[in-house]
Amino acid sequence: MSLRRRGVVVVAASVLLLGGCSSGSDGAGPAPSAGGKVTIDWWHIGTTEPNKTIYDGWVKAYQAKNPNVTIKVTALENDAFKSKMATVTTAASAPDIFSTWGGGVLKQQLDAEIVKDLGDPKAIADFTSAALAAYQIDGKTYGVPIDVGMVGFWYNKKLFEKAGVSEPPTTWAGFIDTVKKLKAAGVTPIALAGKEKWPGHYYWTYLAMRIGGLDALKQAATTHDFTGPDFVAAGQKLKELSDLDPYQKGFLNAAYSSPDGQAASVGSGKAAMELMGQWAPAVQKDAGGGIGEDLGFFPFPSVEGGKGTATEALGGGNGFAVSADAPAEAVDFLKFITQMDNQKQFVESGAGLPAVKGAEEAIKDANLKTVAGTLAGATGFQLYLDQAYPPAVGQEINDSVAGLIAGSKTPEQVASSITETAKAEG
Repeated sequence: MSLRRRGVVVVAASVLLLGGCSSGSDGAGPAPSAGGKVTIDWWHIGTTEPNKTIYDGWVKAYQAKNPNVTIKVTALENDAFKSKMATVTTAASAPDIFSTWGGGVLKQQLDAEIVKDLGDPKAIADFTSAALAAYQIDGKTYGVPIDVGMVGFWYNKKLFEKAGVSEPPTTWAGFIDTVKKLKAAGVTPIALAGKEKWPGHYYWTYLAMRIGGLDALKQAATTHDFTGPDFVAAGQKLKELSDLDPYQKGFLNAAYSSPDGQAASVGSGKAAMELMGQWAPAVQKDAGGGIGEDLGFFPFPSVEGGKGTATEALGGGNGFAVSADAPAEAVDFLKFITQMDNQKQFVESGAGLPAVKGAEEAIKDANLKTVAGTLAGATGFQLYLDQAYPPAVGQEINDSVAGLIAGSKTPEQVASSITETAKAEG
């Protein structure tokens, strides 16, 4: 399942308010072609349950209502999708519908004239402002959100109790102490998918947010300079954690959703924590069986003396963009999958938090309700950095942070490498 950015997109606290959209999926928009046979290519990253079954169901239901339309699905794992999309250089080479996380990557695709202006989003669905913000550029909408959420720590309450930790930590010092207690109790503190790299960037990003605040990320978007003391300090804090050897054995070769990967390690009770988005419980269950009521959630801790606060969230969501050359039926399909009944089905399955106003009533899972409440109370919101920046910068962040975690790069080298790439990308 999963996620991720461009010349840093920071969504201010105001976008966390619910939008005032009005109509549902019956509004204006490009009319589907009359009569003729149409084939739509749809590339998405819904390779794990429940997304896979839900997406397949939507395809079947839409085709049943529109027998002249055939939807050809290509489901790809997150990194494989990014690699495949990197080969798309024109609208003609793009699939009709494809996964997007908005931000800088979407902006780059817009500059290359690959994506379609979807017009008034109210004509598609009644989206919340928080969900829609990452897909809007210069006041226009170039993508449709399917969910929204945030990254935080998912933890095993029973393993915390075994280590004598009664409450989740709220500060970085408390977090480090928790890791030490877990290790002392013979528990693997953290599961990490070192092979895929993107999960590791969450740590560095959150530490930069907590130490420098969102303003530091805004400034870096303009100056392309990450060599300042706050960014170096973020690397130093992450090195402090990694030096404790907190990750599962073989983490450098571990994938995220494989049977022996990050999600499975937590979902089978072999590791106490993972830093991951709101989709984590569903993937844990799919990969490792899940730990039921023993699973809990807490926000990334504050850092003592930092300019940021624990109420500022890192996150984003999954969405879909439409190729500039796509037939009208592609937009019509997006209108179909964001209808209220389909959104509620998506939310009830535990696949994610709703992007459409009113669908939050369908949240059943207690942990997802906690995430939704935390997100609703957030005072600031940062899109995943490997999506907020151009692809080359996002990849450098992932690669450099992975090097830091593996011990092959220093905090200063991480800051310098990211800066060098950011300045080259301009």
